[in-house]
Amino acid sequence: MAKHRATEAGATDFDVATSALADVTGDYTVDAAHSRIGVRARHAMVTTVRGAFTRFEGAAHLDTAEPQASTVSLSIDAASVDTGQPDRDAHLVSADFLDVAGHPRITFASTGVEQVDEDVYRVTGDLTIKGVTRSVAVDFTLTGSAQDPFGNLRVGFEGALVIRRSEWGVTWNAALETGGVLVSDKIQIEFDVSAIKNG
Repeated sequence: MAKHRATEAGATDFDVATSALADVTGDYTVDAAHSRIGVRARHAMVTTVRGAFTRFEGAAHLDTAEPQASTVSLSIDAASVDTGQPDRDAHLVSADFLDVAGHPRITFASTGVEQVDEDVYRVTGDLTIKGVTRSVAVDFTLTGSAQDPFGNLRVGFEGALVIRRSEWGVTWNAALETGGVLVSDKIQIEFDVSAIKNG
């Protein structure tokens, strides 16, 4: 069977990004109101279900001269997962999946940063889900910088990460009569981040 996929939106679909800062070095706080941490999973082997975590906080120290001196941290309220379907969300926060009663936070703490392209930084760090910590790497693209109408200096980053949820002990599934399983093991986590420069 042929693979079908809608054309991905390109950068030209949006207004051109701004660049208010020649050097984005500094300390930043993630603006959760203008950022998104999304998740995607395959359901019943036929479609993609999308959701997002709606409550999180994060901080970053950026050093363009010495990228290895940069740091990133993120803490997510696991109970804030929202897929637009209350029964599904209730299942996701249960012990079958995220077990938020025992593990209320999903965290990421960087252990290294390297510049791999002009505006691309590879952030390696420890991702903790359901009490299990494993090392992952995420490529973040600097999407622009701006001064907003309230005087805040902002930078934007986008990135995505594919993980196997079973490696973090999130193993619940159900077999399909036609073969395969109800929920994919591979999960994509998407980051659209707006961060405000401190001070």
